[in-house]
Amino acid sequence: MEKVIIAEDEVQMIAIRAQGSGGQHVNKVSTAIHLRFDIRASSLAEEDKERLLQYHDHRISRDGVIVIKAQQFRSQAKNKEAALNRLKALISVGTVAPKKRKVVKRSKASIQKRLANKNQRSQLKRLRKNDWNE
Repeated sequence: MEKVIIAEDEVQMIAIRAQGSGGQHVNKVSTAIHLRFDIRASSLAEEDKERLLQYHDHRISRDGVIVIKAQQFRSQAKNKEAALNRLKALISVGTVAPKKRKVVKRSKASIQKRLANKNQRSQLKRLRKNDWNE
């Protein structure tokens, strides 16, 4: 994976209250982070933007905005760091260029071997066939 550099002004982070158990603490402190990253408005290369927009992930909306919710830690700073790490991981995986397929011609020996195998299977199935039904 290549190193992904994201400008801070391109990422919008909103602190929200975390879901789940946690007692009184969870009801009064906003520790969860809601991260939003607009792919089209980012400073990524155009080819990377197109690859990311074509990448199938539930965190990428139809509008081209990546939405990540981090709430696994009790501290807001750790959740911010976790959200940014997940964003960087998503971008680095989503912008990988697919490898070009090399067209390879099959050898004569491999073609003959395949046909011989097919012939052997058909013989076996022909022998299994019920002849007494006729």
